[in-house]
Amino acid sequence: QVQLVESGGGLVQAGGTLRLSCTSSGRTLNTYAMGWFRQAPGKEREFVATISWRGGNTRYADSVKGRFTISRDNAENTLYLQMNSLTPDDTAVYYCNAAGRYSGTYVTPGNYWGQGTQVTVSS
Repeated sequence: QVQLVESGGGLVQAGGTLRLSCTSSGRTLNTYAMGWFRQAPGKEREFVATISWRGGNTRYADSVKGRFTISRDNAENTLYLQMNSLTPDDTAVYYCNAAGRYSGTYVTPGNYWGQGTQVTVSS
C-alpha cells in the first residue's frame, strides 16, 4: 500500500520560496514515477511536475517551468518540490501523487494521493 504524506506548505510572500516534501508511510516510493499536482479554490486539480522512477527525467507545466524543480532522493524515500519566485497564482493545495512502477514522467495522475498541503502566496 502506498500512503503518501506531504509537508512543507505554508504562507509566503510573493517572490519567496518554499520546499515541499512527500514520503510514504507504507510501501517504498523508489520504484514509482512520482509527481505534484495542485488545486486552487474553485478550479480543477492540475498537473505541476512529475519525475521518472529513477529521477533521470522530469516534466513541468508551462506555468511553473523555470521556477519549480522536482527531485527525489530514493535512498531517503522522499520526493521534493522546490518552489522559487512564487506568485499569488501559485496559491493552492499541493498534492503528492504516485503513478506506475518503473515508469517515466506523466501528466495524467496516478492512483495514489497524499492528503495535500496548503501553499498560500500573499501579494
